[in-house]
Amino acid sequence: MKRALGWAMAALVVLAIALALGRAYTARNAPAPALAASPAAGQIELAATDVTSIQLMDITQGLRVTGVLKAVNSAIVKARVAGELQMLSVREGDTVTAGQVLAQIDPREFQARLQQAQQQADAALAQIDIAQRQFANNKALVEQGFISKTALDTSLSNLQAAQATHRAALAFADIVRQSLNDTVLKAPIAGQVSQRLAQPGERVGVDARILEIVDLRQIELESNLPSVELPNLKLGQLAQLRIEGAEGRVTGRLVRVNPSAQAGTRTFMIYLRIEQPAGQPQALRQGLFAEGLLNASSTRVLAVPLKSVRTDQVLPFVQLVREGKVHHQTVTLGLRGMADSEEMVAVEGLREGDLLIKGATGLLRQGSKVLFTPNTPAPAAATPPAAAGAAR
Repeated sequence: MKRALGWAMAALVVLAIALALGRAYTARNAPAPALAASPAAGQIELAATDVTSIQLMDITQGLRVTGVLKAVNSAIVKARVAGELQMLSVREGDTVTAGQVLAQIDPREFQARLQQAQQQADAALAQIDIAQRQFANNKALVEQGFISKTALDTSLSNLQAAQATHRAALAFADIVRQSLNDTVLKAPIAGQVSQRLAQPGERVGVDARILEIVDLRQIELESNLPSVELPNLKLGQLAQLRIEGAEGRVTGRLVRVNPSAQAGTRTFMIYLRIEQPAGQPQALRQGLFAEGLLNASSTRVLAVPLKSVRTDQVLPFVQLVREGKVHHQTVTLGLRGMADSEEMVAVEGLREGDLLIKGATGLLRQGSKVLFTPNTPAPAAATPPAAAGAAR
């Protein structure tokens, strides 16, 4: 019985092996499934906005400066005494004049202290009167020989002590009076409120920040520059700046150079004075970002956007559309500058009118056919030059 069971098990194992081998053979010889249809290989679809025609243009060279605008004159209104803020009459954006009352701290405690100090001064004055009369009486008695000179010296000391006490009381009263005056907060400069840092009813401490005021009539650009540029700077140099939120360009003048380098970065701060546009006294605001060129000069050259130049190969190259195909053209790079807020670079190896593929498109395979998106007119390409340089 056991022998028959063993033979049955062996037969099942052989059968299983045979079935596995048969399935493997069938799978290997089965026809491959058909691939899904794919777009034609070697074709690139572009929009007309992905290319631009290379033209001669004026690019501006100079020392690039960036930074934020800052008001030349600004002030922080702080509490000079501690107490409850009873009144705060201005908010962000309000215009204030120098000396204008802006806030009031509860004065009752200081009024009571002033009254106490004045009463102490009055009491000291009364003591002076008593000591004065005592000294006069003792002086007369000494002259008549009724008392000794020691008693006269004692009365003189009492008079002098009373006078000192009175002077101290008056000084203390002046201090309290000044503290009472400090409960009224006034604008130190004319300008606009840029920050309101406390609220009425809030208890504030000494030197607590209440308001920030900025005078927008004079604006400066603060910019960091590397130390190697220091020999190229001269006071009075002009800069053409573009400021976010402002139309057109504004002119800045170099007015100061910080004599100390920044720790760690070894850069130094320069300050460009900027005039508000005529008729718009508050067009430029503190905190706006600005960028531009200092001591700029303009040159007319054949240039392309710097971000369109690729360095994926040994030599720099750009991607063109020539005869309806992608063409990699090596170029020689020249001077760099700005044109319409974009960094440009002069190139050799191209012709005016060449159709440049913009850098945002990415790297395309050379020789790929270029198709423009439907309903989008294809840009007019220039006639290919006979020899425009070696193609990659």
